[in-house]
Amino acid sequence: MAVHPIDYRYGSEEMRRIWDEENKLQKLLDVEAALSRAHAKVGNIPEESARVISERANTKWVKLERVKEIESEIHHDIMAVVKALSEVCGEHGKYVHLGATSNDIIDTANALLIRESLAIVERDLKTLRSILKKLAREHKYTVCIGRTHGQHAVPTTYGMKFAIWLDEVQRHIDRINQLKERVLVGQMSGAVGTMASFGEKGLEIQKLVMEDLGLKPARISNQIIQRDVYAELMMVLALIASTLDKIALEIRNLQRTEILEVSEPFGKKQVGSSTMPHKRNPIRSEKVSGLARVLYSNVIPALLNNPLWHERDLTNSSVERVILPESFVLLDEMLKSMIKVLSGLEFFPENIERNLYLTNNLIMAEPLMLKLTEKGMGRQEAHELVRQLAMKAFYEKRDLLEVVRESEEAMKYLSEEDVESLKPENYIGLAPQIVDNVIAFIEEKEREEASKDQ
Repeated sequence: MAVHPIDYRYGSEEMRRIWDEENKLQKLLDVEAALSRAHAKVGNIPEESARVISERANTKWVKLERVKEIESEIHHDIMAVVKALSEVCGEHGKYVHLGATSNDIIDTANALLIRESLAIVERDLKTLRSILKKLAREHKYTVCIGRTHGQHAVPTTYGMKFAIWLDEVQRHIDRINQLKERVLVGQMSGAVGTMASFGEKGLEIQKLVMEDLGLKPARISNQIIQRDVYAELMMVLALIASTLDKIALEIRNLQRTEILEVSEPFGKKQVGSSTMPHKRNPIRSEKVSGLARVLYSNVIPALLNNPLWHERDLTNSSVERVILPESFVLLDEMLKSMIKVLSGLEFFPENIERNLYLTNNLIMAEPLMLKLTEKGMGRQEAHELVRQLAMKAFYEKRDLLEVVRESEEAMKYLSEEDVESLKPENYIGLAPQIVDNVIAFIEEKEREEASKDQ
């Protein structure tokens, strides 16, 4: 019976499959098999035993049901795996788990699960990057009102909005690649990390196991991979979630009825409300913002898992059973939802233009001040004059430029041509060039990635 929504509602089947019981068991068995092969290479066990253990270290031989049955009797999850694998290996089973402690197997298997999960996250971030790059290029000159403190500020462009997000997504791709160096690490170091149980060949055995599995060996451990590594992982996942939350929040705000500059795609048969048939709610973006809160909250337990009693205790274990699959599955849902939203984002150009002129040119106060300064008025004097004119226009509900034309003090410095030039479309600065710079940077990154993949 499914209980948690990640079992039936959130995340792709691909991501859920990584963290399901069968695959987690298989990863534990993969580590046990690699350990047996390492022992054989250094001459600790017969090659035939390593061959048999490796052949049978899979869920076709080692059944999940049998592992659970053993665990219900002995109350130890890894020893249950060891016993179940030993059973199917016959006389060779005596070499299973030789010298290892439970977390040698658990933490190394976790690294395999994390590697598979990060590959999906990175792939989806690259898809999101492509979508944002396309939107930034297409809307490089789509002028809209910029808002600070929720108030109209000065003009910007939609290209700038998308390029901001694009640049941030690239940083997350970079973070994941940097993170891999620290998180895709395994260990084979024994009870408190001294490798005493492996004898003089401990370092060699650990190196062989990790090479076999495609992981880096931990430089030092004390029975567990240190949990600052997991905490960093959780913080990076939460940081990615915060970007998706940021994008979702902006779309939700821009889809408000009073603003309605952009909108999530809305299906022909989609229902917005059980009682209000007209509703077009930004449900995907709201879901993204909601799930982000769970990922934020998972950072704290990950941080608390780092300080443990002496060499280690078990308080991190139960937490990680929850926060690792939950965070990856929910982030997977968030990424795929945002890809859908941005792929089908609907624009309302008439509303973008309406909102740009909503304040009767009050948003031209800054360029007006700068124009007066350019023409010879002191900057502070110009600021005060424009402030007075802007307040007058606001309270009288008139166009700022009309009020400026009536000001003798302002018109001593300005020509009619100067006033006419004060249009929102003329005040986007270097926005198009800035967007081009971001796109050029992203495309260079893409070329670097392509060359590495070849």
